[in-house]
Amino acid sequence: MKRDDMLHPQVSGNKFRKLKYPLQALQGQSTHVVSMGGVWSNHIHALAHAAHILGLPTTALIRGATGMHSAMLDDVRALGMQVQFVSREAYRELRQDESAWRKHVELNDAVALWLPEGGSAPLALRGVAELVAELPFIPDYLVVACGTGATLAGLLAGLGGRSNVIAIAAISKGEYLRAEVSRLLSHAGYPDYQNYELLTDYHHGGYGKTTPALTGFCHEFQQETAIPLEPVYTGKMMFALRQLWHDGYLARNARVIAVHTGGLQGARGYL
Repeated sequence: MKRDDMLHPQVSGNKFRKLKYPLQALQGQSTHVVSMGGVWSNHIHALAHAAHILGLPTTALIRGATGMHSAMLDDVRALGMQVQFVSREAYRELRQDESAWRKHVELNDAVALWLPEGGSAPLALRGVAELVAELPFIPDYLVVACGTGATLAGLLAGLGGRSNVIAIAAISKGEYLRAEVSRLLSHAGYPDYQNYELLTDYHHGGYGKTTPALTGFCHEFQQETAIPLEPVYTGKMMFALRQLWHDGYLARNARVIAVHTGGLQGARGYL
């Protein structure tokens, strides 16, 4: 397992890698960073910590109703991030139109940077791609959870056509992620790598959904290995990997590396 959850105590995993270059480009500036996410968003949590370290002002557009509460929102507010709730309809528009955030945030003449959901900007792929050079070897299979497609796209960019990536969709109806991966690779200037398999039947009911079998697996895995999981992403990935192994999907002599993408703060809402 590639333990990217250990990259940083707060800005961990794929969020560290996806934020690295977009935020690094803002050092020494007073740019206001605006992004979006849910009430338990790992991306928003990581962004608040990273921006606080760099002294950057931030605003989060959160899907939900005024008054909704989570430990994640408490954390980011304590770090100085402004939180503004938006309706589900407005949130869908933010996904489709990158300029729609301006309807919800007034910054007067301040310079702003918009980061899409999950931090999945084309520049994010560069940071994720660096993970490959840190691997002890190029495996037959690299396994990763998939939410927006940016981490998968970044791994493909770093592999440059080598190996095979198994992506476990953490959301229902995830087939559209294929087009999103191609779009991100293209916008970031990479070839449209296809050396991956997207498995869409291990979402346990959809994004943020869980089952007793999944939560039980997360507890058992941590007890046996001392490696913590959360049920939104990494738990679903390892649950699927165990099933793939038992089903004979992987050759018995296959070399496999699973990527632990962090996001453990999100477990507070489930486990």
